[in-house]
Amino acid sequence: MLTIRKKDDRGHAHIGWLNSWHSFSFADYYDPQHMGFGQLRVLNDDRIDAASGFGTHPHQNMEIITYVLDGVLEHKDSMGNGGLIRPGDVQRMSAGTGIAHSEFNHSKTESVHLLQIWFLPDAQGHTPGYEQKAFSEADKRGQFKLVASNTGKEDSLSLNQDVNFYAGLFDGDEQDELNIPAEREVWIQVAVGSIEVNGQTLTAGDGASMNQAGKLTFTHGKNANVVVFDMARRQ
Repeated sequence: MLTIRKKDDRGHAHIGWLNSWHSFSFADYYDPQHMGFGQLRVLNDDRIDAASGFGTHPHQNMEIITYVLDGVLEHKDSMGNGGLIRPGDVQRMSAGTGIAHSEFNHSKTESVHLLQIWFLPDAQGHTPGYEQKAFSEADKRGQFKLVASNTGKEDSLSLNQDVNFYAGLFDGDEQDELNIPAEREVWIQVAVGSIEVNGQTLTAGDGASMNQAGKLTFTHGKNANVVVFDMARRQ
């Protein structure tokens, strides 16, 4: 059975250059009923204005993923990594014992739309790490593509947590299924467009969770960009 979290039920912060919706408690948004879901601690839907961005700031002991939906974001960090994150790219930072980074939108006219995703790590004190991969539209068209996992299987990014992170694009008759085994729990987020999940319509910004074994069927997408996090149940 799906539990729906509607887009307008999320926390919201608009601080001029940043318009951010928080599925779970974050910064000044605090909701004791929504502190995260399993290993998923942060899921922010961010829009960064032109010529704006996050200045250099630190993190520790968190698995951080940036998934760009539209626009181009420049990344720099204290490990010497730097480069552009484009639509379809997935970037992973393992903050571990400590990392500092910045992200900036250099466009003078276009905003950047992205999902910022944080997972709790499987242990404290990992060596900080960084990885980025591009996944084409063809990889995700009408199907879910594994883009990050604990083992880096199927050419996905690797995470210090037992999570399978899928991304898919669906429109018209395109459909796919995911089978969720026992002892797993799932969060679904519709980033763009709309789609039916087990017959229930979710639109951009809506999330849904399931904490039991079962099948998830995705149908009737309308320009849908969807992510799914299949996680080991938190003890």
